[in-house]
Amino acid sequence: MERVEEASDLRRILASVRADGRRIGFVPTLGALHEGHLAHVPILAAHTDYVVMSIFVNPLQFGPGEDFERYPRSLDRDAELAQKAGVGLLFHPQVATLYPAGAETLVEVPELSAQLEGVVRPTHFRGVATVVAKLLNLVRPDLTSFGQKDLQQLVVVRRMALDLHFEGEIVAVPTVREPDGLALSSRNTYLDAHDRKAAVALYRACRAGFEAVVAGERVPSRVEEIMAAVLGAFPRIRPDYAVVRRLHDLKPMERLVGRVALMVAARVGSTRLLDNLVMEVGPDGVRETLA
Repeated sequence: MERVEEASDLRRILASVRADGRRIGFVPTLGALHEGHLAHVPILAAHTDYVVMSIFVNPLQFGPGEDFERYPRSLDRDAELAQKAGVGLLFHPQVATLYPAGAETLVEVPELSAQLEGVVRPTHFRGVATVVAKLLNLVRPDLTSFGQKDLQQLVVVRRMALDLHFEGEIVAVPTVREPDGLALSSRNTYLDAHDRKAAVALYRACRAGFEAVVAGERVPSRVEEIMAAVLGAFPRIRPDYAVVRRLHDLKPMERLVGRVALMVAARVGSTRLLDNLVMEVGPDGVRETLA
């Protein structure tokens, strides 16, 4: 595995890869790698010839008072894990590489970014869209993967890539979970033992909503009440939202039909976590599906 910090080195290596006719897969990360990140690599490798991973703790997507300074950083460990997983090139730029002095261009997907996470973190998706646009422009991948756990991020990035005519496809990778259902996240390391036990409430809320729809419920507000009740049963949970939305634009629905997202966000102690479940609601029944 090659490791580079400079954009010029990244482009030089990838130009050679393309000259050989090889397809490029790309997984952007903030580092602190876990099995959820590593699960992207074999999925990309099954459809491309060369996998690139980036590790960059992007300051632009952290708001005031958030955990930018304490966000876990473990580059050497991450590099070892990435190499074992089959990554061909690890790109770990410095902040000045992606945000050189004088840079002022920002990328924003305003309507999608203003709801849900955008209410709590109003500048977050502007930071995400900006850095992802820069990375896609540098890597020019044939296939880029994003984890479904951060579902709104996935939807925002897909819209941005479509609107700005980026080549290549954006694909979702299923959420990797602990045995009790907790979605893997780098921020899980912040949880103490009591909060860790309570954190499973997010997944249970999504499952409860899903089971209600399977049983025949089609009114979104009733499904949301069921999800909220699950979260409310855990004293250590402080919910931000528990909602049912249309998948492609995350807008509310009058009645559940088509591709639907069950989405929850909550603070568990001092740690903010997300989870979701995506389903297809049709005349022949309900099934869980990938975003």
